[in-house]
Amino acid sequence: MAKLNQIKVITIITLAFAITTIFAIHSFFSISLAQRPMVKDPNLKVEVFAQGLNSPTSMAFLDSNHILVLEKETGAVRLILNGQLQNRPVLKVSVNSEVERGLLGIATMDIIAHTYAPSPIDNSTTATKRYVFLYYTEESNNGQALRNRVYKYQWNGENLVNPVLILDLPAIPGPNHDGGKLMMGPQDHYLYAVIGDLNHRGQLQNIKDGPAPDNTSVILRVNPLDGSPAKNNPFVNNSKSPIIGRYYAYGIRNSFGLAFDPVSHRLWDTENGPDVYDEINVVKPGFNSGWIKVMGPIAQSGIGEDQLVNLPGSKYGDPVFSWKNPVAVTGIEFLNSSKLGEQYKDNVFVGDYNNGNLYFFALNNTRTGFNFNNNQQQTGPLTDQVADNDDEVFKVTFGTGFGSITDIKTGPDGYLYIVSIADGNIYRILPVPTVQ
Repeated sequence: MAKLNQIKVITIITLAFAITTIFAIHSFFSISLAQRPMVKDPNLKVEVFAQGLNSPTSMAFLDSNHILVLEKETGAVRLILNGQLQNRPVLKVSVNSEVERGLLGIATMDIIAHTYAPSPIDNSTTATKRYVFLYYTEESNNGQALRNRVYKYQWNGENLVNPVLILDLPAIPGPNHDGGKLMMGPQDHYLYAVIGDLNHRGQLQNIKDGPAPDNTSVILRVNPLDGSPAKNNPFVNNSKSPIIGRYYAYGIRNSFGLAFDPVSHRLWDTENGPDVYDEINVVKPGFNSGWIKVMGPIAQSGIGEDQLVNLPGSKYGDPVFSWKNPVAVTGIEFLNSSKLGEQYKDNVFVGDYNNGNLYFFALNNTRTGFNFNNNQQQTGPLTDQVADNDDEVFKVTFGTGFGSITDIKTGPDGYLYIVSIADGNIYRILPVPTVQ
């Protein structure tokens, strides 16, 4: 009888252990599935393209086989060669990575027979020179103040060499709102760089009696070879303040996303709000984004345009879309490909930092805003161009589980690449294979 009771006890303990194990496995897989990136479109899938990166911020395709990725904390430029992350960086710079500082932005440019061309090109051997531009918070030496700087490097096929300083920008007080994204204009071949307000308060933050322009809260547009102002910049002829000759836009709180519409060639940006209103904007020449007086639609602010700092040649513009409750909006990309489906071609994907969400927006006929009437997931109250609550955020959410997104790019293969600073991964969205 005692032996029978002992068997019962052992059986109960074994069963309890098995149940506990089953629940543990179920919980593990539930968590894993909840954290796995996924998209709403059943015809598309998400795969890990590269992993093992340390806080990646931005990426650039040199061609179909060479991808450069920036690591915010380490100051390393990493190479992905034929789909494999290489152990040795192609460059390592000394960065201050406090809060939002670090190695932040990258852009590329090819010179072919003295003609500018945006990278990537089909055959990298045809480029007489290939330049790579890096934006980073350079660590101070000998007691000098920290600076955000843009350097031009030459790609020699294996490393980034021959640095030349193109832009010397402030980094104090910060340590946040450093911006850092770079873009090469696809038609004008000028270099565009964005920097946030660095917690400054002056005329560029729409304070009329504040300090003079100081290279904060702006998008700069310059000659990529020497950093000189673009000849047709909106403020280039302002003799009262020559420093603003490099500016293309101002009144920007902070931005982690720049992109060009491949159809209209207009510049767009994303902008982070404080406790209300993250934004997506069309950035026309002389654009005043409104910060610190306005975030989100100006009608919601109680502020008139006459209360802003209106530089000659400037024009305030409302965002084309806002999140009332900030999601920490980051990368923006026009998918310049039909590989994921015609409905996505030349339309907008946007990422966020807080939730790891990927958002999708279809453009209207004039390509100056979004069409919420013909997209089945974007109807009703969103026609006011504001996501006021979680339900409206869900309607524009295309994918989830990407950690904290820092960059989005269309690859030479026509697929969408997503950089996650939290996961240390680059994800790729591609079609689900058709079953024959």
